[in-house]
Amino acid sequence: MIMDCGFYLYGIFPDAIPTTIAIKGLDSQPVYSQVIDGLTFLYSEAKQEKYLASRRNLISHEKVLEQAMQEGFCTLLPLRFGLVVKSWDTVITQLIQPYKERLQELFQKLHGTREVSIKIFWDTKAELQAMMESNPNLRQQRDQMEGKALSMEEVIHIGQLIESNLAARKQSVIQAFFNELKPLANEVIESDPMTEDMIYNAAFLIPWDKESLFSERVEAIDDRFGERLRIRYNNFTAPYTFAQITA
Repeated sequence: MIMDCGFYLYGIFPDAIPTTIAIKGLDSQPVYSQVIDGLTFLYSEAKQEKYLASRRNLISHEKVLEQAMQEGFCTLLPLRFGLVVKSWDTVITQLIQPYKERLQELFQKLHGTREVSIKIFWDTKAELQAMMESNPNLRQQRDQMEGKALSMEEVIHIGQLIESNLAARKQSVIQAFFNELKPLANEVIESDPMTEDMIYNAAFLIPWDKESLFSERVEAIDDRFGERLRIRYNNFTAPYTFAQITA
């Protein structure tokens, strides 16, 4: 038997929205809104005390937020996955009272904006080969060392040369994206690459009506580099990156 375990929270809006929204949340529960101290919380009834961070649950959480934004409730502070509270008193004492001023600041920053993200991948081996072909001096130094017994200093030297040239090649790609996209953004947050072949990972906070121009610039840069790169562009997501509350 599934028991009610409180409220599962998805996100917060600065203004009132309809009490019932045509969205299904976790456990296929209807999604509602609750106004507390001028803030509107998006929630559904929790049927579990703790939710497993499975792919299905994570997607369900994200879809609730995205659908709410698509229906016109654009200024949103998303809450982390798995947040279950027993009562609204908990929300007041643990979130609103200690962070009310910070919440208002975040709403002001996010008003009229959206988060988009760029992840850039390349084939490291192919880039290394292309680098050698375009740098005769470096290739000659490497070739001269093949078949020889190298000292540790020589190994370190050629390794550093290759690494620095590859890093410069990588930075030229990153700079091309940054130079074209940064002027359209209110804020940019760069994160560490998540895989060996990922060379750039960044989120951009842009005015809502600038997304089509932003997308066109991403496509233009992609065309410039051709098959060298694979680009993952997410043009619609809840603004997790820019809605961090720090104590």
